[in-house]
Amino acid sequence: MPALPKRSIITLLLAMVLLGVFPLDVILPSFPALSEHFATPSSEIALSISLFALGVAISQFFLGPLSDRIGRKGLLVMGLAVSILGAIGCANATQFMTFMLFRTLQAIGCGCFVLLNALVQDLFAGTERDRTRILVTSASGVFISTSPLVGALLQHLAGWQASFYLFSLIALMVLIQAIRILPPTCGANRQAKGLISAYLELLLNPAFMGFSLIVAIAFTCHFAFIAISPLIFLDHFQLSQLQFGLTLLSYGAAYVLGGLIASRMSRSVSYRQQLCAGLALIGLAGMTMLALTLLTERSVTTVLLPMMICTAGTTITRPAATSRAMECVPGSAGGSASVLNTLVLVAGGVGSAAISVVAEDFERVLGTAFMLLSMAGLAVTARLCKAA
Repeated sequence: MPALPKRSIITLLLAMVLLGVFPLDVILPSFPALSEHFATPSSEIALSISLFALGVAISQFFLGPLSDRIGRKGLLVMGLAVSILGAIGCANATQFMTFMLFRTLQAIGCGCFVLLNALVQDLFAGTERDRTRILVTSASGVFISTSPLVGALLQHLAGWQASFYLFSLIALMVLIQAIRILPPTCGANRQAKGLISAYLELLLNPAFMGFSLIVAIAFTCHFAFIAISPLIFLDHFQLSQLQFGLTLLSYGAAYVLGGLIASRMSRSVSYRQQLCAGLALIGLAGMTMLALTLLTERSVTTVLLPMMICTAGTTITRPAATSRAMECVPGSAGGSASVLNTLVLVAGGVGSAAISVVAEDFERVLGTAFMLLSMAGLAVTARLCKAA
């Protein structure tokens, strides 16, 4: 790793993870308040989430390859500044269309968080890089799990605007930290390929696409559950928002456990063994969910137990597969991060949409999907290791 303050770099990366989660998850408990404030149906408020995801996807499509040519620092600082302007605009909007406009601006700025994986690739090496990715993945899960609780607390204390102001404050601190500690030419390579050439090289690289597929499989298993968790716990089990938030805290504990296991494994076993162990746990989660469905009545415990097993498997699988994918085309860390993130978002979006259609029978669908995806991931892993 370059001669940079290690603790400051880790803090910067974790803050970027938090900001990546914040705009989507923390605002969810404020949907009724937003609907009332703008005199707009909740279905249209939900559209802002889709619009935000689209804005991030478009932004990161260009930012990743561009950062390979001109460096990460300037684009990260610019993206943070744009996201702050968008968030402040949202908090002060009086019309729904104005809110949507600034929400899109915030999303375009948040596309800069795709540079997270590229920064890990630039600033760390070897097992330290793997451990950093494990930490980032674990932190992401913890932040996602605690977001509903934080959102409900902010809504109760200061209204829906609070989440946008808090995002702006954190983003400003990250912007200052990035200016202070990142070298001006971090990741810059004037010889890097153009956008189309870079993407073609990545899409035609079997190893990169294979490891990216494994990352997408692991993420989809996690995200499909998170996407329908309000339907399960709020609608079916009739939990309060506070109980829902506390329930997801236990789910977040599985990320911490998975991270500890993954960190130990990264020091002692090969990446193939890590991938096989993580994917096997996802398959075990599917079998456990199906078995509990047949043997017991549905309860919070019968839902959480297999999902915690799945989450541990996800936390072991994603960092190992991400590191291998990012190493496939060494001179294109930004482009690799963009393609990888896009594949993951598309897979997670399609998977969660499919599960939501059959939410009433989610145990059988999730259980079966986990088993099939686990087997697919193991098959891809075997093929990649055979070709290596």
